[in-house]
Amino acid sequence: MRVIFKLIAFALLCSAFIPFNVNAENVGVGSISASSACLIDAEGGRVLYSKNAEKQLPMASTTKIMTAILALESGIPLDRVIKIPQNAVGVEGSSIYLRAGEEISFETLLYGLLLSSANDSAVAIAITVSGSVENFVALMNKKAQDLGLVNTHFTNPHGLYDKEHFTTALDLARIMAYCIKNEIFVSISGCYKKIAQAGEDLTRVMINHNRLLRTYDGVIAGKTGFTKMSGRCLVTVAEREGLRLIAVTLNAPNDWQDHTNLYDFGFANYRRVKIDGFTVKIPVISGNASEIEVKSSDFSLFLPKNSEEITTEIKAPRFIFATIGKGEKVGEVVYKCNGRILAKAPLLACETVEKVKYRFNIFTRIIDFIKGIFK
Repeated sequence: MRVIFKLIAFALLCSAFIPFNVNAENVGVGSISASSACLIDAEGGRVLYSKNAEKQLPMASTTKIMTAILALESGIPLDRVIKIPQNAVGVEGSSIYLRAGEEISFETLLYGLLLSSANDSAVAIAITVSGSVENFVALMNKKAQDLGLVNTHFTNPHGLYDKEHFTTALDLARIMAYCIKNEIFVSISGCYKKIAQAGEDLTRVMINHNRLLRTYDGVIAGKTGFTKMSGRCLVTVAEREGLRLIAVTLNAPNDWQDHTNLYDFGFANYRRVKIDGFTVKIPVISGNASEIEVKSSDFSLFLPKNSEEITTEIKAPRFIFATIGKGEKVGEVVYKCNGRILAKAPLLACETVEKVKYRFNIFTRIIDFIKGIFK
C-alpha cells in the first residue's frame, strides 16, 4: 500500500511545452537570417527554437570552443610557460603573431584562442596538449563521439575551411552546454579585454570579437567565427534570473540581431524555477529506530512563464522493514501539472536503520508499533 500526499506548490504554466522543433513564424521569434539556428535551455538541453538545426555546415572559428575545453581538460596548468613551436608560427587567418621559440603562458594562449580567435594559438595549444595537430584532432573527434554528436567532424583545431570539417547548430549548442560547466572556460570566453606581456619588447592586447558581451544584457560567454565558405557563425550563452540559454547561428548575415531575437523570445517566455527539497518520516519495522527520515533534493524545473498550478505527490511505502541503508531509495516525488508528469525525484534515506532481532516480547513490540502508526 502507498500513502500519497498531495501538496500544492506554486503557480507556473506547464500545460503546453513548446515542441522540440518549432518554426519562427509560430512562436514569435522574429526574422532569423541564419541558414541554420537553434536556441536551447543550457541546463536541460530542451530545444526552444530550431531552423535547419541538424544540417551539416562549416563552423569556422566556433571550432575553437572544442579546442579550448580540451586544453582546459588536459591538466596542463594555466601558468605553465610554453615554448612556441615553429609549426604554430604564421598560420593563415586571425593571429596573435606568435614567434618561434617565444615563451608564453598556456593561459595567454587560451585568451588568444577565445578572444582574438587566433589560429596560431589553436595550433600551439594542439601541439602542446597532444604532440601534434593530427593527434589533437583525433582527440577532438573522440570528444564529439563521447558527447553523442553524430553530425560533427573535425579536421583541424582552428576552423579554417575543409569539406570534412563540419557540425550542426544543435551539435554546437550541445558542445557549448558541456563547456560552460567549466568555470574557467566561462571566465575566459566571457572576458572582453585581456592584456598580456610577452617579454620585454611586446605587449599583446586581446579584444573579444563577441560584441554581444557589451550590447546584450546577460550574455556571459560565446565564440564568433567567419570564413568565406562558412559565412558568419556565432555561439553565445546568456543568463537571466537563473535561466541559461544557448543560441547558435551558422551562415548568418545578421547574426547579432538573430541572437538578440532568439534571447528576447527565450527570456520573455520561459524561466527556471527552483524546487526546494523536503523531508518526511516513515515508520520502520524491526529496526533499531522506530522511524526513518527520507528526503528529496533541491532541483529546478524549466517552465513556460505563464502560470498554472503544480501538484507534488510523495509516493512512499506505508512502512519499511529494516535494514535500510543511508542514501537508499525508498520512494519518489512526482511533480505534475494538469495530470501531466513534469519530473520525478527520488526519496532517499537520510540515515541507516539496522535490523534488530528481538528475543522476547515481540508481540508487545508489534502492538506498540501499530499504535505508533495511528497516533
